[in-house]
Amino acid sequence: MRKTVLQVATFLGALSCFGSVNATEARTPLVPLPSIDDFTNGDGWGVGLGLGVEYESAYEGSDEFELEIDPAVGVQWRTGEHIFFWAGQAVGWRALVKDSWLIQTSLGYEEGREEGDSEDGRLDGLGESSSGGELLLEVRHALGDDWRYFLDGRIATGSIGTLGIFGAGTCLGCQPDGTGWEVGAVVTFHDDELANRDFGVDTQQSMDSGLPETDVDSGYRSFGVNVNYRDYLNENWQVFGEALYESYGSDVSDSPISRNDYEAEIGIGVIYVF
Repeated sequence: MRKTVLQVATFLGALSCFGSVNATEARTPLVPLPSIDDFTNGDGWGVGLGLGVEYESAYEGSDEFELEIDPAVGVQWRTGEHIFFWAGQAVGWRALVKDSWLIQTSLGYEEGREEGDSEDGRLDGLGESSSGGELLLEVRHALGDDWRYFLDGRIATGSIGTLGIFGAGTCLGCQPDGTGWEVGAVVTFHDDELANRDFGVDTQQSMDSGLPETDVDSGYRSFGVNVNYRDYLNENWQVFGEALYESYGSDVSDSPISRNDYEAEIGIGVIYVF
């Protein structure tokens, strides 16, 4: 995994040099952070269409990894310091307040885990975990005028449970057009409903799967580190990348569903901005 991350970082670094030479027009995003995709250029519509490739854990706690190809699609409309957006299975709104506060809310759909997500049959007898709508509330605060350092807080809640994420990040070599590298660290917490959705084993599941009955308490879930990258190859083409490593707390890693005490993901992609 470490070798793969290094190879992707080297590849993205080479594209960064290419993009800085060939970009002909600097866009002005709502905030200059690579993790916040902004296809607008002032007021009006912004549309992005592309493709991403991810190598990631097959499910939460899995020791199996899979390669997945996903479309990268987004439609946005900007008016002043407000953006309304649609991306994948989520619609939402974000706004910049007093140049140092980013507020975002979105409504999306979170899909559940299926038995077939494990090709080795490690989920047999557990059935499908619940799916449902999810409301996300996020606030970021810049610790300076250029967003080089920031704090981040997010709460995702819905019928499947509640997840809280709190962290901090820094932007390395970031430009006003939202390109560059971003590194962040977060801690996550979950309620007992989400904890048992992902890592619990109830009485019926225990009988069907042979795994011991397990009840996971609410509280600390994990600590994670993530890296985001974005650059322009020219006026319309963007290249983007992301790497994530999440280390689970003892309550989660002790679950019989967890075959690993961590989750990892790395991905790259390109997108055309209209």
